[in-house]
Amino acid sequence: MPSHLRASVVGYGSIGRRHARILDDLGVEVAVVSRRFVSFTPHYSDLTIALSDWQPDYVIVANETSLHEREIETLIREKFEGSVLVEKPLFDQVHKLPDHRFSLAVVAYNLRCHPLLKRLKLLLDDASNLITANIYVGSYLPDWRPNSDYRQTYSAKSALGGGVLRDLSHELDYALWLFGSWQRLTAFGGHLSSLEIDSDDAYTLLMETQHCPMLSIHMNYLDRAPRREISVTTDEHTIRVNLIENTIEIDGNLERIIASQDDTYIAEHKAVFSGNPEDLCSFEEGMETLATIEAAELSASSHTWVTR
Repeated sequence: MPSHLRASVVGYGSIGRRHARILDDLGVEVAVVSRRFVSFTPHYSDLTIALSDWQPDYVIVANETSLHEREIETLIREKFEGSVLVEKPLFDQVHKLPDHRFSLAVVAYNLRCHPLLKRLKLLLDDASNLITANIYVGSYLPDWRPNSDYRQTYSAKSALGGGVLRDLSHELDYALWLFGSWQRLTAFGGHLSSLEIDSDDAYTLLMETQHCPMLSIHMNYLDRAPRREISVTTDEHTIRVNLIENTIEIDGNLERIIASQDDTYIAEHKAVFSGNPEDLCSFEEGMETLATIEAAELSASSHTWVTR
């Protein structure tokens, strides 16, 4: 890691606090940018001031999704030339990617750094014929932030970029990373439960991708017992990954690979420090995930397949 590295974390909700804590543990000098009063020093209320006064090498954008575009525009206007990590999703909707001078520009889909997914990717790269894949993620939104009213979080508000398609878009990102770009898809979902939110709380997508003829993805805010699972069938193997239990099962043979949530964030930041994009999601790939989200919404509203 470069010596005397300085970072600015924009936003100090749960994810911003995690980034600030981990970077501090890694020996990075950290300043927080937040409009609210926060118990972190140094603290700036405005990104422009932080760029001028703190002069960071690395900026992490971790505020509400609806504000990401504004923060990136500020970085471009101030001619920032360091590394930028934007929390997922990149924006709340598809935009033209702006020209910038960033030395590295990535989206924080840190599950790409999970050793179980890296192991799965190696297995799939060697598979001769991929047949089906199923991805399932679900957990109960009111349990996410025990000290907060879930109805007041950005997850509950579509105007702030909430909803399972964007909130749980890790699954969409690593699906495209593992199985290739989609060729056609159909989807069903929306706000289906009694949760007091105006964002979508459940979605199912079925797609044909570059490397997989039948891929299904289900995501929800509703499972009282959290689930995060992947199953894949090839001509040679049946592979099951459980990201809650930290296990991978190949043809019935179970192996446990322990990784804490912090581990994937640490690996992500270290990849940024090294300038190695292999396990990182580029802005262009992040935009592809947004295009997938918008295609799913179009399919659900029109009850049709969407094709490329």
